[in-house]
Amino acid sequence: MPSAADDIASGTMAKWAAAFSRLDADALASLYSKHALFYGSNPTLYRGRDGVRSYFAGLPRWKAQSVRFTGVSTEAAGTEVVNTAGTANFAFDDATLAVKITWVIVREDGDWKIVSHHVSSKTPLI
Repeated sequence: MPSAADDIASGTMAKWAAAFSRLDADALASLYSKHALFYGSNPTLYRGRDGVRSYFAGLPRWKAQSVRFTGVSTEAAGTEVVNTAGTANFAFDDATLAVKITWVIVREDGDWKIVSHHVSSKTPLI
């Protein structure tokens, strides 16, 4: 039976996937905390919603893009904190990319927001 943490993570992932499929930088940024720290597919650390918006607005414009989350694990780290890890499987036109992804989701202003976002290669570095 799914836990409350599972429900929070899956709801956030569904909203994120829908906004990503439209590459809607404003909708994606709205899912993040005003205190967000964000490491995406480049080495720059983006901060807050404006940083997240800037990251997504700067991505290439594909004809189509989607993401599917797999292997997701969640852990309640308090009553208002959910720690999430899994794999994000991206599809862009004719290309695919799978990365490890971690999110920390917190309750902020009555809603659940991503406060920490980090992706990394699935290929071992060492």
